[in-house]
Amino acid sequence: MCRKVCYSYPEKAETQEENVLMAVSAAEIVEKAIELGYDKCGIIPVEMMRGYEAKLEERMEHFPETRRKYEGFRKFAYPEKEFPWAKAIVIVSFWYGKYRIPAAVRGHIAKYYLTDGRRNPDSQGYKAGAALEKYLRDSGLRVAFNRDFALTALRWAAMQAGIGIVRKNNFFYTEKGSYQYLEAFLIDEPLQLTAESTLRPCAESCDLCIPACPTHSLEAPYTMNRNTCVSCLTTWDAWDMRTEPRRGEIGPWIFGCDVCQDACPHNTSAWKDTEKFPGLEAWAGQSALEEIVLADYDWLRSAVQPKLWYIPKGKEWRYKTNALNAMRNSGDLRYLPVIRKACGDESPEVREMAQWVLDEIEKSSGTSEQ
Repeated sequence: MCRKVCYSYPEKAETQEENVLMAVSAAEIVEKAIELGYDKCGIIPVEMMRGYEAKLEERMEHFPETRRKYEGFRKFAYPEKEFPWAKAIVIVSFWYGKYRIPAAVRGHIAKYYLTDGRRNPDSQGYKAGAALEKYLRDSGLRVAFNRDFALTALRWAAMQAGIGIVRKNNFFYTEKGSYQYLEAFLIDEPLQLTAESTLRPCAESCDLCIPACPTHSLEAPYTMNRNTCVSCLTTWDAWDMRTEPRRGEIGPWIFGCDVCQDACPHNTSAWKDTEKFPGLEAWAGQSALEEIVLADYDWLRSAVQPKLWYIPKGKEWRYKTNALNAMRNSGDLRYLPVIRKACGDESPEVREMAQWVLDEIEKSSGTSEQ
């Protein structure tokens, strides 16, 4: 359905000489989103979110230990409870699989976070979101948009809009693969423009993502335990890596993980590596494992935390302990001088982790400082 909306806001007349007639259609919104650089766009009524609650309950029943984390997500099935005026959701996807990933951080920090434009005003993704929000407001629509965290369940909304599908690794895919940001804008008019996705589902015989998962968080197709996912363990959870049971399986990762996406055949050649992400090369030049562990805290606060912001301000030591865990997992003796130096870090969390890593490596390698 594509419906033209024409209306005026009388309450705005107090600050204007005369009412301004506003007009926008669902097709025009989608066209504008694509023009601004989004890969896909669809519009669904908020009622199409209802089915998300059953899907969420299914996930919690499968992994009861995640219920405490997921219970708060029920509200995403009813966005109009928080925003009573909301009638529809504009859902967009932005393809980030075009950016060059510097070698210093490749395989240590997930590509999603390296190219995350949500807090980078110079990025194309940030500019697209700001421009689309302005366009919707200038068209006379009331809009709610949270750049950091979504106001509804993004993958569910995107599937209902028909702009892509979710594959066995639980990531959302368009024709360009899974390297997609999703964003949602709530609007106050009942517009709708959906499509029928032409993407084929995963082959029954393909399960490459499942054995590839380092922590076996993907234990079955379309089933993921967020409590054991490397991305969650290196951002939201596992604050003491010394006691984390899966610390070894986390491997080289210090923030996020790309393994199940990189293993997927539908992502073969999906990463084009053709453009520079604003500021990434200079940032990565100071963000190799050694640089993170020995970094000045002022730099971590001013440069690292604003980019990898799932770790909150005041907890910047976490970047160092994650990097120390990656050093431990590598078993590379070349890291020993850095680890020893970290034993004198100003943070007690880092000192304790560094000493533990040093003891572990020396024990396993039979080396010790004389």
